[in-house]
Amino acid sequence: MARLKQLFQGFILSLILSNTGFADDTATKNIETIKLTDQIYMLMGQGGNIGVSIGDDGVFLIDDQYAPLNPKIKAAIAKLSDKPIRFMINTHWHFDHTGGNENLGHDGVIIVAHNNVRERMSKAGFIAAFNKKIPASPKAALPIITFNDEITFHLNNDVIKVAHQSHAHTDGDSIIFFQKSNVIHMGDTFFNGLYPFIDASSEGKINGMIRTAKHILNLADDHTQIIPGHGPLGNKHALQQFHGMLVSVRDNMKILIAQGKSIEEIVKLKPNAKLDKVWGNGFLNPEAFLKIVHATMPKQ
Repeated sequence: MARLKQLFQGFILSLILSNTGFADDTATKNIETIKLTDQIYMLMGQGGNIGVSIGDDGVFLIDDQYAPLNPKIKAAIAKLSDKPIRFMINTHWHFDHTGGNENLGHDGVIIVAHNNVRERMSKAGFIAAFNKKIPASPKAALPIITFNDEITFHLNNDVIKVAHQSHAHTDGDSIIFFQKSNVIHMGDTFFNGLYPFIDASSEGKINGMIRTAKHILNLADDHTQIIPGHGPLGNKHALQQFHGMLVSVRDNMKILIAQGKSIEEIVKLKPNAKLDKVWGNGFLNPEAFLKIVHATMPKQ
C-alpha cells in the first residue's frame, strides 16, 4: 500500500508543480518490469502503467507515461526485445499516459487512440477536479490513426482487440484485450486497490466506470491478467472488488442526492466509511473522491 500511495502522490504532484504536467523528479524514477507471459510485460514507473507486447512483428506499446522517463522506458523495452517499437496506443488523453508521445512520434512510432483522445490533445484542456490547465500537445504527440468504436491488431502471434468505453474515466477510454495471451489492459477505468479518479471535465462518469468493469468481468476468466491504469497487476477477483466498491459508492451517493443533500452535507456524513479504510489510502482521500463522484452523477 505504501508503494501505491507513493505512485499516486507522484501523480498529484505532477499536476500541481508544473504547467506541462511533469514533476521535477520524474526523470529520477526507475522503471519496474513485470513479466506476465513470454510476450506480454507490464512496466511501472511514474504515471500510468505501460503494457508491452514483444515478438517477431516488433513492439506494441500501451501508454508511455512522462517524456523525461522516455529513455528509461526505451531501455527497459530494449532488454526485452531488439525489435523496434511499431505501434503505441493511448488508453486516454491524460498526460501521465501520453507524456512520452512526442518522443515516440519523432522516432516514427505509429500512435493510435480513440477519436476523442486526438480531439482533446489537439487543444488546450482543463481538469476541474485539480483546477489544472493542460496545454495543447505538439503535432508529433498526436495520434495519427484514430477510431470510433474498435480496432484490431494482428501482431506477435496474437489478436489484439481494442474497444472504446464511453464516458467512463473520460470520453475517450480504450481497453486492450490480448486474446491469445489472456491479458487485458484497462487504462484508468481500473485503479487496483484505490479510489479512482474520474474526470468529469472530460465527461467521465461513475456509471460508465461501473459498466466498463462489468464488461471486463464478462470477458475475463480466473486466469486473465488485468493491467490497471494505476496500482499493481490485477485479476478478475481484484476487478470484482473494484466493481463492487463502485456500485456501493454510486448507490450511497444516489440516495443522498435524492434526499436533497448538498455535497458539503454528504462529505460530513461519511457514507463510505467502511470502504474508506480499504480504498481511501491513495492520492484521492475519501472527501476528494466523494466530490469527484458527486460531480459525475445526475442531480435530478
